[in-house]
Amino acid sequence: MFRVYVLKSQRNSKRYVGSSSKSAEARLAEHNNGTNIFTRHNKPWILIHQEMFATKNEALRREKFLKSGQGRKWLDENIRE
Repeated sequence: MFRVYVLKSQRNSKRYVGSSSKSAEARLAEHNNGTNIFTRHNKPWILIHQEMFATKNEALRREKFLKSGQGRKWLDENIRE
């Protein structure tokens, strides 16, 4: 299984969208430990949304959408943080 996840910075309310074959909780721990340059400077993070997909292609397509203007609008309208 592959997942797309959305994190929110508790420091400055920025969002981070990512995808992985790991659990969202494992990726959250990695982001909070500073393994990613962007997320290192905006931690701590909380998980606000995740979606599961059968294939990596589906997950990457959804991640790309959520990073687009329409995807950010969808997150604003549908995800209560």
